[in-house]
Amino acid sequence: MQLHEYTSFDGLGLAQLLRQGDVSAAELHDAARRACAAVNPQLNAVVELWPADATPIDGVAPFAGVPFLIKDVAVTMAGQRSEYGSRLGAGHVASFDSHLMTQFRKAGLATFGRTSTPEMAFATTTEPVLYGATRNPWNVSLSAGGSSGGAAAAVAAGIVPLAHATDAAGSIRVPAASTGLFGFKPSRGRVSNGPAMDEIFSGLGVQLGVSRTVRDSAALLDCVQAIMPGEPYVTNPPGHSWLSQVSMAPGKLRIGVQRIASNGAHPVPAVDAALQGTVRLLENLGHHVEEVSPALGVSWPAFVQANASIWCANLVPWIDGLAQESGRAVSLDTLEPATLACYRYGQTVSAVDFVAALDVRNTVTRHAGALFGQYDVLLTPTMPDVPWPLGRYGENEEQLDGLGWTARLFEHSPYTPLANVAGLPAMSVPLAMSNEGLPIGMQFMAGYGQDGTLLRLAGQLERAAPWGQRRPPVWAGKV
Repeated sequence: MQLHEYTSFDGLGLAQLLRQGDVSAAELHDAARRACAAVNPQLNAVVELWPADATPIDGVAPFAGVPFLIKDVAVTMAGQRSEYGSRLGAGHVASFDSHLMTQFRKAGLATFGRTSTPEMAFATTTEPVLYGATRNPWNVSLSAGGSSGGAAAAVAAGIVPLAHATDAAGSIRVPAASTGLFGFKPSRGRVSNGPAMDEIFSGLGVQLGVSRTVRDSAALLDCVQAIMPGEPYVTNPPGHSWLSQVSMAPGKLRIGVQRIASNGAHPVPAVDAALQGTVRLLENLGHHVEEVSPALGVSWPAFVQANASIWCANLVPWIDGLAQESGRAVSLDTLEPATLACYRYGQTVSAVDFVAALDVRNTVTRHAGALFGQYDVLLTPTMPDVPWPLGRYGENEEQLDGLGWTARLFEHSPYTPLANVAGLPAMSVPLAMSNEGLPIGMQFMAGYGQDGTLLRLAGQLERAAPWGQRRPPVWAGKV
């Protein structure tokens, strides 16, 4: 299979070729490895390859034989390394499949490697000391976003059609926007984090993936949603497939548009122009669109403080466990300055502080619920800016404490964390390009459990303003 052929299909398309007998699983795996060899030296998106998943392929599985990559955090594959992007976790080998990995196997996905993540997934750029910076296929001097930057760069450059990703403050949507992909964050409780974890960051984090087409993300959600033993809570699946929603008309939606972020940040001119273009597109599609200024219910500093308390306190046992297992000390020799600062900050968070942070989470969630009583969808830019140059994000990080680092993360992506705190579905859709040839994503958010509303809208947008033929300068299909 030639690389220009391999990269022209999405995941469902490749699986269909296999079912028709037009290609074998071995040929797909070989093409993926050649694609990785062609572009990964320029991007540093994939940190390890291994032989294709030996699980027997169910030919009727939705993604039968489709090459797949998992992120170096949150999901575990028995017998393979999971290092959390950290020197502290270097060499750690997973002893069991997480529930999500089990679902990936059942979906027919042929996992053959892992993608880079910032240390402990604690940034919205991907520049870990352990493996070095991941570069953006649209401009290799720029960040691919994070924390799923390795996954996004790999998909955007054609190594795989879709890849595993996680999102605790925007980590699916930020890299999707940065690299021109579709990134869908499902509602809290749809995808299991077990059995080792009940929640990620006390409910703020979810898992799914990034993809070049809407239908691949929808089908992936169909494959991985499941009620696993011992789940702390479950958001019940609907009586239809998510894939079926992509081709359905969304109807006339009430869409609120937030231009100025909750921290007061204004989008740069290129992003602002993309937002206005999206508004016109939505109006032309028959939707009712009006400006809105959503209320968080708390001040921005209180919002950041609460997230810092939740994130950093959760980080402490995670890091302590890695230190105990590896026999390495927690220090600047094993952790980056920002991660160590967050660890130390987390050690100072009292039980009372943590409960207060959860109370902020509740306040924000209630205000979000009221907002989505008025509107079906909230539209914002995914990011206020185009991708940053590599190195900018971490400037002077050694001078920041855990609260300061969290504030920097939220400054970089102020539109995205609301969906995590409130547990809402949200997506980044690659609807625009800057004059400099950089992708610009638009974020759409809906009420809790209304994932289908977003997927129906995403399908409509993909048909009305298709992005599938855009190709970055670093693209495996050119080889």
